[in-house]
Amino acid sequence: MRLDKYLKVTRLIKRRTVANDACDAEKIVVNGKVARASYDVKVGDVIEINMGAHPLKVKVLSVSEYATKENAADNYQVIE
Repeated sequence: MRLDKYLKVTRLIKRRTVANDACDAEKIVVNGKVARASYDVKVGDVIEINMGAHPLKVKVLSVSEYATKENAADNYQVIE
């Protein structure tokens, strides 16, 4: 699944266009490297989101095409 779509499905970022813009602005880092929106997310990846005052670091636990509000957070684990 594309990185911008994963961020939207898991509700880490509210809209896919915002996720896409964040990738273009080099605010999203995957496994220590700046990632493009087209990056293919895999289980075990570590995603760092450097937007706003509080940077967020999560580990991908699963990749699913759809997620409800209740189970969206089950797709990742917050590291920092």
